[in-house]
Amino acid sequence: MSVKAFELVPAIERDKFMQKIQIECIESSGKNLYVGTDSCFVVHFMIEEKVVPPGRTQYRAQKQGHKYLALRKPIVQLKAASALTRIMVLCDNTLTLLNMFDLEPIVGGAKIKGVNTFCLNENPTRSSPFSVEICVALKKKVIQIYTVTEDKMIHVKDVATPEQAVNLSLDGPFICVALAADYRIINFETGEFVELFPYESEFTPPLIKRISKEEFLLSGPSALGMFVTSAGISQRPPVQWSDQLVAITYSHPYVLALSEEFITVHSMFDQQQKQTIPFQGGRCLGEFDGRLFVASGREIYALVPVHWEKQVQGLLGDKKVLEALELARNAKKTGLTKEKFQKTFNRIQQQAGFIEFSEGNFESASDLFKEGQLDVRELISIYPLLMPATSSFTRSSSLHDIADINQLAKHSTENVKKYKDFLILYLEGIRGTRNGLGFKVDVDTALLKLYAEYNSSELTTLIVSESGCDLTDCVTWLQKYNRHHALGLLYRYHGDHEKALQVWTKIAGGELTDESFPGLEFIIEVLANLSDHELVWKYVDWVLERDQEDGVKIFTERPSTEPQTERMRPDTIIDYLHRFPKAVIAYLEYLIFQRKLEKEKYHTHLAVLYLDAVLQLVKSDNPVKQELDQSRSKLRHMLQTSSLYRVQLILGKVKETDMYAECAILYGKLEEHEKAVRLLVHKLKDYGAAENYCLVNSQGKEPGYRKRLFQILLGVYLDPNYEKSDSLVVPAVSLLNSNESDFDVIKVLRLIPDNWSVGLLSQFLKRTVRLSVNRSRTTHVERMLSRGENLQLKASTIDIQKQPVVMNEERLCAVCNRAFSESTFVRYPNGVITHVHCAKNKNICPVTGKLFNTKK
Repeated sequence: MSVKAFELVPAIERDKFMQKIQIECIESSGKNLYVGTDSCFVVHFMIEEKVVPPGRTQYRAQKQGHKYLALRKPIVQLKAASALTRIMVLCDNTLTLLNMFDLEPIVGGAKIKGVNTFCLNENPTRSSPFSVEICVALKKKVIQIYTVTEDKMIHVKDVATPEQAVNLSLDGPFICVALAADYRIINFETGEFVELFPYESEFTPPLIKRISKEEFLLSGPSALGMFVTSAGISQRPPVQWSDQLVAITYSHPYVLALSEEFITVHSMFDQQQKQTIPFQGGRCLGEFDGRLFVASGREIYALVPVHWEKQVQGLLGDKKVLEALELARNAKKTGLTKEKFQKTFNRIQQQAGFIEFSEGNFESASDLFKEGQLDVRELISIYPLLMPATSSFTRSSSLHDIADINQLAKHSTENVKKYKDFLILYLEGIRGTRNGLGFKVDVDTALLKLYAEYNSSELTTLIVSESGCDLTDCVTWLQKYNRHHALGLLYRYHGDHEKALQVWTKIAGGELTDESFPGLEFIIEVLANLSDHELVWKYVDWVLERDQEDGVKIFTERPSTEPQTERMRPDTIIDYLHRFPKAVIAYLEYLIFQRKLEKEKYHTHLAVLYLDAVLQLVKSDNPVKQELDQSRSKLRHMLQTSSLYRVQLILGKVKETDMYAECAILYGKLEEHEKAVRLLVHKLKDYGAAENYCLVNSQGKEPGYRKRLFQILLGVYLDPNYEKSDSLVVPAVSLLNSNESDFDVIKVLRLIPDNWSVGLLSQFLKRTVRLSVNRSRTTHVERMLSRGENLQLKASTIDIQKQPVVMNEERLCAVCNRAFSESTFVRYPNGVITHVHCAKNKNICPVTGKLFNTKK
């Protein structure tokens, strides 16, 4: 029992009644209250209800009159029909109709005899404002349905029962009836019935109360209150009552039961008993148009509902969170707008959230905080030092009485961590949502402090993702936990790049330690994307002294959209990088191979640097072959692919060495191909390189150029003046037989020595003849195709010229719809005629869009 749902307030005290009478039943309609006594009197009172400070309800009763029915039997039941201004009275098994105000019987003798009990249909099958529907249980094992008007009780239908009905309730066409030993549901329209369950009349009074549409509450065996639908099933758990019940009633969301000593209150949500009210000698209990009255033999009391908010606060005070929320959701919100109730309910959810939070039920607390739209500062403020230092927030005293999490955790480090872990998850969940709207600084600052304390990997992500972290406060916190890289990121996010770089260079230099720092490459990336060029140059030396090859990325990986400035001109950078050989080479490679700059000085400079690097390796005592080959390969690639460097300058340096391959490339640039080929053949004896030389240097040239180069190479092979000419016969024959080579056959035959046999040349000759025949045939086919196409065009021209074109003053341009003023015009193959200037495309009709020819 954890709720004070109702207060017992006197409504009509015993001095208002005649002496020696006992109250048997009561009925209320509006301000009218009717009392039926054991001496056959019906007494009419007017009840006034008012609220006095401090919020207490009081009743004032004024007797309006009484009526003696002269039957000398107790009044058993009273039912008011306010729409008819009538009251129905059951006395001595006779149902009588009285006027509500003067209590006089209705003229015409509207009454029913032999009645055990009756009830009103609160969900009538026939809706009429001028009548009510009642159900009457007769002694003759019959239940009858009546329509009651102002002066008549009109019989509608009979329903036979196996036994006399002891009690009943009616909802629509469904009658819930208690017979002598069991309950049944009867559909009076169809006659169908459902047997429910038996009961022992000696121990269980047959009590029935309609709860909602097609649902009834019955007193069952073992003092159980059973919920039953019209289909005969139970959809709620039973209510456990006390013994010796007198009456039951329902006032949402509570079920009230009256015994001889108590009034008990049970919740419909969990069927648990919530309140017990002592009440001696109870006779009747009922709910009348939203008001509850209970009567003893001599007095009548009102059960005044305690305001639902007060009940909810009581439950929250007892930490009954689920009950409090359920009650708040289902309470009667009389006088509250939807918006006002939602605001109240949100605050209840927030209070409930803090209760769950204090109990360590973090998942429930999180849901309640979010649903209740908690001001997140209320939660952050109970964590010491997590609020921004500049915040002036004052927490609400009505939400909770928590001092801080140390109080909840009882100074246990493990428990404190659990509370902080919850806050991290909660803040991450609401960040960027409706619950975090307007509190970005508070949320992000708290998260940063928690991430810093626990060295979370999310720290850097938070800082760089449009965070609202308070700079001054967070700097101190990051320094406290040695999160130096994050500190640099925070400085950069707030635009202080110089302080950020100072922190990062100290980490890279070993003055500060931070395992999360990515390393020197991160500083390089920052400098490469920094628009403050003065600050960039301030750190260039520091970076290049540590890594030239990566350091040059400061210049090579700058944003493509960055505007060009004097400090970032290539010439300025190259002049600066002279002290760093690897860096200047990398930068020149970037200018030439990536940016494709075609400046002679850049190409010559890079070629010279490549050559110097090779010569330096050659002159060293123990050059590494792999490193030397790689350097020479880069030099040869540069010499071969570029045509912008000063060839004579490079050649002058190369000729003084035995770098014959490079020298051959340079001779090739100077069109001195015979010198180049002789170096490759005589000095290097690299016949494959010689053949490749011809192929590379003839790329993009006319076919005759390629023949000339191969002719030069063959001439070198067959030069009779060369001392070792016999050793070149094999490469010469191989060249002639190569599929890649291309020769003027006549010149080749003139070069061939007379002593060569036909067998030696057979493969070359066969291939030559085959190629010659193929070319002849191909040429013939092309000539025939051209002739056919020419004939087709001539035929088309003749057909077009056969069709006359009549041009007169009435003829208009098909495009602009104007007359022709000049003798020239355009006629399309489909007959469309236009001005010359209106014919935008001679292959497409400007009117129909038809395409006549795909050739431009």
